[in-house]
Amino acid sequence: MRAVDQLSFYSAEARQPDVADLAGMLCGPGQAVGFGRGTAARLSVVVDAEWRARTLVAACAERGVEAELGRSEEGRPLIRTAFRADLTGLAARWLRGAVKSVPPDFVPDGAALRLWALTAGSAEPAGYRLGLDPHAPDTHSPLVAALRGCGLPAKPVGPRAGGPALRVTGRRGLARLAELVGPMPDGAIERTWPLVS
Repeated sequence: MRAVDQLSFYSAEARQPDVADLAGMLCGPGQAVGFGRGTAARLSVVVDAEWRARTLVAACAERGVEAELGRSEEGRPLIRTAFRADLTGLAARWLRGAVKSVPPDFVPDGAALRLWALTAGSAEPAGYRLGLDPHAPDTHSPLVAALRGCGLPAKPVGPRAGGPALRVTGRRGLARLAELVGPMPDGAIERTWPLVS
């Protein structure tokens, strides 16, 4: 089968950035917190590298959401938004009470996958790994199903193998992931981004 040189309808570059794209941060270790009986919500995530933090702050800004860069208690980069009314819909979809939960109909498009990769993605010799939230184990299986829904079969990686994460493997799967997430962002290093070989 010959490769087609056109954007997938689901790729990160196929439409204008939207607040809903920030769900990609929640697929990984990101957190949503509601405030004032659903009148405002905040997103936050701790990442492992400065380039991720800077790129996520810029991605939030592209969606009209101001985020600040700080430090976690362990000294790692922390991205946090203010409490905002325009984040309440996203938080309501991803929270059951105070517990993070994948929406039942969630299928990530390229923009959400791009933000997931920016938050917690890394390449490995046999595939690409999308990090999961170790504090929200009930999100792991639904995210396997969500990836399958966008044509990305993935296998869970447990803590003993450096997880929790989902691993995408195979030439077709990696090519599909690379197509969906788009080009490597400025400042990223190759081993953190899915590339078509």
